[in-house]
Amino acid sequence: MSIFKNLRVGKSGEITTFEIVTLRESGMRYTVEYEIILKNGQAEISRYGILYHQHKDERILERRALCDVNSILKVFNDCRILSWDGFNGPHPKGVLDGIMFSFRATVNEGQKISAHGSQNFPRYYKDFTGALHTLLENQKEEHCS
Repeated sequence: MSIFKNLRVGKSGEITTFEIVTLRESGMRYTVEYEIILKNGQAEISRYGILYHQHKDERILERRALCDVNSILKVFNDCRILSWDGFNGPHPKGVLDGIMFSFRATVNEGQKISAHGSQNFPRYYKDFTGALHTLLENQKEEHCS
């Protein structure tokens, strides 16, 4: 069952495999990084808090879930992350605060995707971050479907 009931897969292609997907978000008082990797035939989703310590970023694991690969591929495709490649969202004029993001992925056996923005996001971005949050927070164990 999809966690997205109203989304349809885009026409920009489909992701069939992935190696790593990384999303970093930062605001005034926080930085968080989501990492999705293939591990032992499953998708491992991790959320790290990023702390600046001794002149460098330090990743602190906050939560982790293991998912069926097809489930996370469905999220990728429902959110059309292939279409995000090259997205550059400049900060809107008159907006004094906001969230910056940086997205990188290696999918479909070597295809690179990158996007970034400041309080300006690609289509379905909030659905994607919502799905990651749901997958991480709703798992009592380190497994999801």
